Amino acid sequence: MRKLLSLTCLVLFAEIGIAQVISPEMKYPETKKVEVTDTYFGTVVPDPYRWLEDDMAADTKAWVKAQNEVTQKYFAGIPFRDKIRDRLQTLWNYEKYSAPFKEGGYTYFYKNNGLQNQSVLYRQKDGGTPEVFLDPNAFSKDGTISLAGISFTADGSMAAYQVSEGGSDWTKALVLNTADKKLVGDTLIDIKFSGIAWKGNEGFYYSSYDKPKGSQLSAMTQYHKLYYHKLGTSQKEDKLIFGGEATPRRYVSAYLTEDQLYLVIAAANSTTGNELYIQDLDRENSKIVPVVSNADQEHSILDNRGSKLFIYTNLKAPNHKIVTVDAADPRPENWKDFIPETENVMDATTGGGKIFATYLKDATSMVKQFNINGQEERTIALPGVGSAGGFGAKREAKEVYYTFTSYIYPSTIFKFDIATGKSDVFKKSGVQFDPSKYESKQVFYQSKDGTKVPMIITYRKGITLNGKNPTMLYGYGGFSISLTPSFSTSNIILLEQGGIYAVANLRGGGEYGEKWHLAGTKLQKQNVFDDFIAAAEYLITNKYTSKDFLAISGGSNGGLLVGAVMSQRPDLFKVAFPAVGVMDMLRYNKFTAGAGWAYDYGTAEDSKEMFEYLYKYSPYHAFKPGTAYPATMVTTGDHDDRVVPAHSFKYAARLQEFHRGDAPALIRIETKAGHGAGKSTTQVIEEQSDKWAFMFKNMGLSWRP
Repeated sequence: MRKLLSLTCLVLFAEIGIAQVISPEMKYPETKKVEVTDTYFGTVVPDPYRWLEDDMAADTKAWVKAQNEVTQKYFAGIPFRDKIRDRLQTLWNYEKYSAPFKEGGYTYFYKNNGLQNQSVLYRQKDGGTPEVFLDPNAFSKDGTISLAGISFTADGSMAAYQVSEGGSDWTKALVLNTADKKLVGDTLIDIKFSGIAWKGNEGFYYSSYDKPKGSQLSAMTQYHKLYYHKLGTSQKEDKLIFGGEATPRRYVSAYLTEDQLYLVIAAANSTTGNELYIQDLDRENSKIVPVVSNADQEHSILDNRGSKLFIYTNLKAPNHKIVTVDAADPRPENWKDFIPETENVMDATTGGGKIFATYLKDATSMVKQFNINGQEERTIALPGVGSAGGFGAKREAKEVYYTFTSYIYPSTIFKFDIATGKSDVFKKSGVQFDPSKYESKQVFYQSKDGTKVPMIITYRKGITLNGKNPTMLYGYGGFSISLTPSFSTSNIILLEQGGIYAVANLRGGGEYGEKWHLAGTKLQKQNVFDDFIAAAEYLITNKYTSKDFLAISGGSNGGLLVGAVMSQRPDLFKVAFPAVGVMDMLRYNKFTAGAGWAYDYGTAEDSKEMFEYLYKYSPYHAFKPGTAYPATMVTTGDHDDRVVPAHSFKYAARLQEFHRGDAPALIRIETKAGHGAGKSTTQVIEEQSDKWAFMFKNMGLSWRP
């Protein structure tokens, strides 16, 4: 039975308000309620805070301002908040580098002097002095306009770079000559979820949606379109290559093989799986040819040698493999295994004519080097147990660069000699942190149904397991995303104060391949919440912490996770940090590209069973009146057009309405910020300072210098 949805949008602004007391001196802003209901399969669902979905409305803006004033007043009353910020600024103030990459006759790299709001793109010739190539700090005075990506022509003579304002996914693209750094042609606008793929020096491919009616930040973006822009022409003249009415897809991306023989197009309607197409650019007016015509699995073209394609795929291989096929007939029935699937999930990159396969073994990295004939040449010796990423370079490169990190190993860039297999430190982190004082260990615990789940726990050596250690438990559990060990400067604050940082690798992620992912989707989503609750219980049972000293944190899908578990087990946590979360599971598919998440979530319109399942755990709907919830700091950005801030607005309003108890229920709304990418250093430090101050205060802890 399909949905029986009747929408009764009776926007009758009943002046019903809430004004819950936080303390004798502070109250929450009054939030009006409206009479709006939706009916799903005979069940009437009220949505009294629907009006907060209109991010353009004056009353929504007034509500945001009022909430931020209350929140900032609360933080101002925490005596050690400024001390945390000062410590974070000190910790952050060191030079940060990216791995270098070569374009044309130059080597490029990103560098941040320490507290610069945005990292600067530099370049240098061999043995030469580095020069600034592009400085995003010049885009705006407050550092909230960021560089969202850059792509060079094959000869390095031109580059197209994308700019994001306030963290929005919508970008504009500008083209410059690399020799004199002068702009070329017009600025392209209204680009979203797109790379730039140059075809020679004449033009490039990019993707975008039709500009939505109403709010550009929240209105649905339904069909992605791939365009070709020829330099020297107006954007209005750009040619539609794929998408639109002929091939409507929600996500379309494109890139060229390194030799520019083939245009590769990936198309999908969800965030999992994609169709794959190629076009032979060596033949004029050649057709776009399907490689895989369904989007049930994931596929990409990793490399080619002439017409021989190397395809990375999880078709009949949940942990991924690499196959080869001739471009003349690239259908799956002609594929031949090149690097077979193993028991560990594989990712892959190319560089120097080699293939580097990075395997996940219990959420940590193992890297193998293969030659172009598929023969394994070596297992690369890594500095320890952690995460290795990079290993990408052009075909003629003699070395590749990679970054290695763990929860106690600050990100370090290594240069790897492809011929000898030797790794040398290229750039060591300058952060003030002594790894020898800390340890990070992996444990395995049982979830509710007996499933074994890994978790990595990090803390100062010699810590006493007495149940009184302030602990942050972090999770995600969705979209096949793997949480691998990585160093966080912000987390030094917790570790220095004798705290514990724990990360659980929940089902729904990609740590153990597609089976692990599917075990946390749709009608199996409760597994993710059970895994997270079981992680908390493990930490408490083993005396790492107790419910009075346990905080939980997660962002985006992880914000949904935090919102769901704090409703299901409000007794288990002292503090909760749901960030940029998907909180209204009945309406998430009505905004921007949210409909593409249905592969993981399902929708309330799918079936009665799916609606009831979503309705039961949806954080916005799961609150119970008169319940004491953990001290909660909801965070979002007013320019978040990935998970629109309305999710967090409505969630916070209902939390403030239903919550009873002394613990604060606050929302912190960052202005000129989006889903997370592009935030200025100033914004990041301020938010992290507020987070730790909120956690420590609500655990009754003081700050120890």
